[in-house]
Parts: sequence; C-alpha cells; structure tokens
Amino acid sequence: MLYRYLAKSPEGEEKKGTVEARDTQQLAGTLRSQGFILIKAEPVGKRGKKKRLEFPLPFLGRVSLTEKLMFTRNLQVMIASGLSLPKALEILAEQTKSNKFKKALSKIREKVVKGNNFSDCLAEHPDIFSELFQNMIKVGEEAGNLDEVLEVLSHQMEREHELKSKIKGALMYPAVIVLAMMGVGVLMLVMVVPKLAETFEELGIELPLTTQLIISIGSFLSEKWYLALIFLIAFVFLFWLVLKTKQGKRMVDATFLKVPIISPLIKKINSASTIRTLSSLMAAGVPIVRSLEIISGVLGNIYYRNAISEAAQEVRKGKKLSDALEGYREIYPIIVIQMIRVGEETGETSKVLGKLADFFEEEVGNATKNLTSIIEPVLMLLIGGAIGFFAVSMIQPMYSMLGAI
Repeated sequence: MLYRYLAKSPEGEEKKGTVEARDTQQLAGTLRSQGFILIKAEPVGKRGKKKRLEFPLPFLGRVSLTEKLMFTRNLQVMIASGLSLPKALEILAEQTKSNKFKKALSKIREKVVKGNNFSDCLAEHPDIFSELFQNMIKVGEEAGNLDEVLEVLSHQMEREHELKSKIKGALMYPAVIVLAMMGVGVLMLVMVVPKLAETFEELGIELPLTTQLIISIGSFLSEKWYLALIFLIAFVFLFWLVLKTKQGKRMVDATFLKVPIISPLIKKINSASTIRTLSSLMAAGVPIVRSLEIISGVLGNIYYRNAISEAAQEVRKGKKLSDALEGYREIYPIIVIQMIRVGEETGETSKVLGKLADFFEEEVGNATKNLTSIIEPVLMLLIGGAIGFFAVSMIQPMYSMLGAI
C-alpha cells in the first residue's frame, strides 16, 4: 500500500514523502532505521482529497486526552469483565462525543471483526493513538494480558492529564490578567486617547515625547486597526514558522532551560514525563531500547529528545541507562540517574521509576503553586507601571499648561 507520511528525527528535523509499505508498522520500522520517528501516515486515496490545514487552529478536529483516557479506562473494564473486543469498541464508539473518534473506533471495530490485530488497526490512526499507545497494546496482545496493559495505560494517561491540568491551572490566572490588561489598554488607546489628543490640539499645548507616543499609537489603532490585526497575525504566523524549524525550536527550548523561574519547572516536567513513560512501557514489557526510542518522540523539548535518543544508542551497545544519562546531569537531576541505577541493581526498575515519577509529579504541583505566587506580584508591578506611565504621560501636559498660567 502507498502511504503519505510525516516523520521527525530526535533533533526535530522533518521528513515528508510518499512510500510503499505493507502497513504503518513496517513504515515506522523503516523510518526508525533511518533515524526518524513516524508522526503521521495515511494511505494515498482519491486525488480530490485535500490535506487538512493545521494552522492557525491545529487543535480543531483533534481527539482530546480526556476522551482517550475515558476510552482506555472503559475498554480496560470491559475487557477485564470478559466482554469481547469488537463489542466493547461498538459500545465505546456510541458513547464518544467526538465524531472523528467515533468514526475511527467504528473503522477499527470493523477491521478487528475481520481478523486484524487491534494494534495494527490503531496504527492506521496515528493522529489519535500515539506510538506509545500502539506499542503497549501490541505487547498486551502478544502476552495475552491486554486488560493489564490497558490498566497501565490508563494510569499513565491519568498522570499525564493531572500534570497538564496543574500546568494549565498555574498559567490560567496570569494569562487572564495579561489578556484583561491588554484589552483595557487597547480600549483606553482607542476610545480615550483620541479625545484627549483633540483637547490638547485645541489648547495648543506642547506635548512631551511619551504623550506623543501614546497619542500616535492610539490614533493608529483607532484609524488603522485592520493593519494592527494583520501585524499580529503575521507575527504569530512567523513565530509558528520559526518553531517548525530545527534552529528555531532549539533556540526556544534553550531559552526555556535558562530562564531562572521557568527552568526548574521545565526540568521537572520533562523528567516526570520521561520517568513515567519509561515506567509504563517497561511495566507493559516493552524492551528498554524500544521504550527509549518511543520516549524520544514523545518529549517536547529538543534537548531532552536528543539526550534520550543518544542514551538509547548507548544502551543498544550494552551500556546501562544510568551510565548513558551521566553526561546529561545539566537537564536530568542527579536523583533520576541514581534511582535508575538502584532499579538496575535490584531488577525492579519499573517500580522504582513509578515511585520516582510520583515524586516529580508532586514536585511539579508544588512548583506550579509557587510559580503562581511569584507571578502575581510581578503582574501587579507590570500593571501598576503601565497605568502609571499612561497616567503621567496624559496628565503631564495638563500640569504644564497650569504651570504656564
């Protein structure tokens, strides 16, 4: 079958093309041997079918983590209760609210009924089911403990959901404050400043430089707001393009790892994600080298992806994972390397990593709370400074006029 695919290297380099393969598993294996991880693959169908535009709203049409979590949890309960896989998929397809997810589950059920492996059917929907999900299901099928693997997956996804919720919760308050401040500022510039400018012009007052600047910005926004909107969209689009390049991604990730307040949180989030995913994969029976390859495609920060990818190569050569990570102490805390070494010595790496993941996820929760308490006074200072600058700039000409009387 002919597939159109998108793949990425651990360094963030993209590779697109069309190639013939038996299935997506074979395609993923071929790309893996070339140093790339399969992100998306779809059979080449009718010519009139166009690829969906992913920018500027890439989240539209995606299946949320919550929906996939509910699916995995319910499927685990049904399988453990003795319900057949096709029947379970049929029930879950009827329950889901997402049309995309509903169609995908219906197609998967049809192919499972025809005798196809569940993991192979999941691989045909890489935009919904990650490589992590596919590989763990494959291991469960081969070992005959699909319900146990689904339980491990549910736990993994629950922790991932909790982690993301904590981060979103910490960022929600400052985001709302900043947006409200920007909204009020724009309204003041558009509605209040032009009227004051007219008054100053009628009185013939000589305006300070700061006042002239604010009046110019206000006039521009009120008269040519469409240009400001175009500039904003262009800036967001250019930033998105920069992030799509390897150099741009590396620059942004390096910045996050150097900012004093954000850097510790980024390190804890990536460490927690690495440890939790590795623990889940090893608990499911996925070989450690393959687990590391999967993790390198899951992590968001390019420096962590490179570290895990290079560690996988070292482990393949016979090196211990703890020794392979020794050269990355600047991004992985020493406790991570030490606990992995303890797990290797005791033969219970998965359990040790699971407990360590709990610790780091709790640390992320504490860090996000502290981040909110730090951001709040900083925002108050910024808001106060902006209001003070605006007030002084607009009142100063009036005082100058009164002083001249």
